Amino acid sequence: MSSPARHLLILLGCLPLVVQGQQPRTGGPVSGAVNTGRYRNLFVEAGISEKDVKQKVDAAFQQLFHGNPDTEAIYYESGKNANGKLAYVTDVAHHDVRSEGMSYGMMIAVQLDKKGEFDAIWNWSKTYMYRDEPGHPARGYFSWSMRTDGAVNDETPAPDGEEYYTMALYFAANRWGNGPGIYNYRAEADRLLNQMLHREVVAGQTKRGPYSAGNMFEEKYKMVRFVPGVDRNGFTDPSYHLPAFYELWALWGPPADREFWEQAAQASRDFFQKATNPQTGLAPDYANFDGTPYAGRFNSGAANFRYDAWRTEMNWSVDWSWWAKDPRERQLSDRIQAFFASKGMATYGSLFTLDGHQTNATHAPGLIATNAVASLAATDPRATDFVKALWETPTPSGQQRYYDGTLYMMSLLHSSGQFRAWPPRW
Repeated sequence: MSSPARHLLILLGCLPLVVQGQQPRTGGPVSGAVNTGRYRNLFVEAGISEKDVKQKVDAAFQQLFHGNPDTEAIYYESGKNANGKLAYVTDVAHHDVRSEGMSYGMMIAVQLDKKGEFDAIWNWSKTYMYRDEPGHPARGYFSWSMRTDGAVNDETPAPDGEEYYTMALYFAANRWGNGPGIYNYRAEADRLLNQMLHREVVAGQTKRGPYSAGNMFEEKYKMVRFVPGVDRNGFTDPSYHLPAFYELWALWGPPADREFWEQAAQASRDFFQKATNPQTGLAPDYANFDGTPYAGRFNSGAANFRYDAWRTEMNWSVDWSWWAKDPRERQLSDRIQAFFASKGMATYGSLFTLDGHQTNATHAPGLIATNAVASLAATDPRATDFVKALWETPTPSGQQRYYDGTLYMMSLLHSSGQFRAWPPRW
């Protein structure tokens, strides 16, 4: 089949983008893993056996999802309802359930073919977190923070949760097929993606008082907002920018919006260049749409490299690995890895000003993990040192195991070539 004909069928959703099961090619993608089907295994490239890699990934999942509930697990089953089993992923240290962690849990589950865990998390999300009350300002979205008993902490949504929910649902539809009701994954993904882009502004009462919210993307800039709240939607979060996902939505999402998602992917690639420091490669937690740092009155530290920002390098590096469209992302990975290497591979902290002043001394597993994912785009030989550092880092446990653990688990999948863009089976 000619290349133009194949591309047309892909756009129409009639042909898979990738051939699954091919071995990764050492040295990185030629035209992107989504098109070649070759997802790099950075651990194997670093000299570790495929058997050992599989054992490590399996053990990490087992610990975080089914380990000791007091010291290891972040996944907890919580009974059943008419739709089946219920389960949540919790931030142990803060005693809450977040849309971020729930959507991460679903993504981890679909990548590892764990349909039972996926469905249980999705069922809990739809049962307790999803807002469908008429006139509610968060209608059509998920509350970003809940108690483990299903009571609401804050009904308002955080777009990174919706983004990961949407992508995980498309992958589930493509990998397992659709079922009835809430398990019609593709219909749920289409609905959520449409809401994210087209939800009208709705004003109403929330637990925290009056609130007005609209869509999650700024049409002028083609960028994700920090929140859809009308009084706080004038800026973004660099770690919410997921161009690797947007490219897939441009292929699989509602046809009328596919051009927007193509433009959003490129807007995010350009934004990474503006939002990161030209010497250190560090991004802030929050930024204006022009890339300048944003420090909100509710988070004065957000103009610095903090917890949200750990994820930004993962996003641009996966985009390069999957699509290979913007070589500047390789420069970003080299830059940020050079910075952390200069701080000492075993000693660098986890919070910094953008120009590189360290503000804490915690050598956090979550940041070790995302620094390894940057090796998917990096060109300097030091990239292997970051991969080995992740390999030698134990699966997080204890009070801080939620955020460190979810980033660790996803980074193991990215670094082992097991985090894939599952194509349609049509």
